[in-house]
Amino acid sequence: MKKLSGAKIAALRRERKRLLRGLAELSLVIRGSYVERFSTCSRPKCACHRGKRHGPRAYVAVTRNKAQRQCYVPKSQVEAVRAGVAQYHRLLAIVDRISCINLQLMRAGKLDESV
Repeated sequence: MKKLSGAKIAALRRERKRLLRGLAELSLVIRGSYVERFSTCSRPKCACHRGKRHGPRAYVAVTRNKAQRQCYVPKSQVEAVRAGVAQYHRLLAIVDRISCINLQLMRAGKLDESV
C-alpha cells in the first residue's frame, strides 16, 4: 500500500465531494457531437446545385443501438445543444478525475473509509 498523509487523504476526499456536487449542474448533458453542414435540395433548378448550397444547418450526431444518427437542431436550440455537448465532455472529465482519486485512496487502503 502506498502511504498517504492524513492531510492528503482529506484533500482527496474534499476534491471528490466537490466534483460530485458539480454533477448536479450538468442538466443539459447530450452524448454526441455538434456538427454543421451544407446541403442540396431536390429541386433541380435550385442554386444549391450550382454551388450555393443551403445552410449551414446544425445537427447533433448521436449513437444509439450501435448506429449513428444525426438529429436536426432548430436554430432556437443551437446554443443549448452546444452547451449540452460541452457538459458531456465535462462529465467525462469529472468521472475520470473521481476515478483517479478513488484509485489513489484504494492504493492507500482508504477507499472504503468515510469522513
